[in-house]
Amino acid sequence: MEKLQEILKQEKYKKIKFKITKTQHLLIKAKINGVKGNFILDTGASSSCIGFETVGLFLVDAQDSKTKASGAGATGMLTQTASNNKMQLGTWKKSKFDLVIFDLSHVNEALMQYKTKPVHGIIGADVLLRGKAIIDYYNHYLYLQ
Repeated sequence: MEKLQEILKQEKYKKIKFKITKTQHLLIKAKINGVKGNFILDTGASSSCIGFETVGLFLVDAQDSKTKASGAGATGMLTQTASNNKMQLGTWKKSKFDLVIFDLSHVNEALMQYKTKPVHGIIGADVLLRGKAIIDYYNHYLYLQ
């Protein structure tokens, strides 16, 4: 495993630690527009998202969207979008980052049933693709380039 870490470091990958919750979700810390939050790392989510209630916290400019969101047992949810945000996970940073904003209450209600802290949002495939992600599940590291 140390060889993998050395190779990824040579390839300019950034190493970001995540935790695994009691619900088997991958919990990762991220900053949006310089503000820290707790996020679920979700390989099945197409876009990174934040909840409606965190628009002010993350200083995003929310715009109405005609797109409906679906996932984790909920479909047809109203969304908003926010463009040109700064995204940071560990030392990996990207600007001009778009986010989807939707109602995360169903996600957080499910987490709280297991006494897991609520999250501010979801880090999805857009980050994973843009960062050429490699996930080391065993050692709890996400690598982004």
